[in-house]
Amino acid sequence: MEKVRRVGRPRSFDPDEALHRALLVFWDHGFEGASLAQLQDATGLTAPQLYRAFESKERLFERAVRLYQEEYGFAIDPTLPLVDAVDAYLDRAAREFTADPGRGCLVSTGLLATGIDAHAAAAIIRAERSQALAGLTERFQQAIARDELPADADAAGLARTVGALLQGMSVQARDGADYEQLSPIATAARTLLAAATTSRR
Repeated sequence: MEKVRRVGRPRSFDPDEALHRALLVFWDHGFEGASLAQLQDATGLTAPQLYRAFESKERLFERAVRLYQEEYGFAIDPTLPLVDAVDAYLDRAAREFTADPGRGCLVSTGLLATGIDAHAAAAIIRAERSQALAGLTERFQQAIARDELPADADAAGLARTVGALLQGMSVQARDGADYEQLSPIATAARTLLAAATTSRR
């Protein structure tokens, strides 16, 4: 069992600030890598105070993920032509994943492997990734309906391809890749999609 660190309660406890600080810990270390001591240090709360404010580590993580999506999340633009939309989506990922306050994507790589005690946190992340995948699939289905892609195009497969690129970019960003190293991925995806849309005629 982790030793509870004795930290005095802040003079004025701001739950929003504490949540944001916890988010940064999860973003940097992942769910399982974020220790109770690190969360206490970041928020200035003792373990009992953390649990009173946020119920559990899993609940704190759930709220941190929601905050991450609100402040840092982004989706593919449904108003742009398909090629431009995918290009802008991946280029933004290259910028966001390599800029402060955190590297990579919390949803993509914040919880890739879990122990037996992290099922709730894993379910939170899986739901977010599924929602992102559904959004990409819908965009490719729109592209088929708008005649940007051939009628027999595999919308689900294309969506998973873009999702895999995004997750790979997150891993590479965590490994230290910068924007200049990741941005060619967006360029390559644009080239491939442009060829696919041109070849349909």
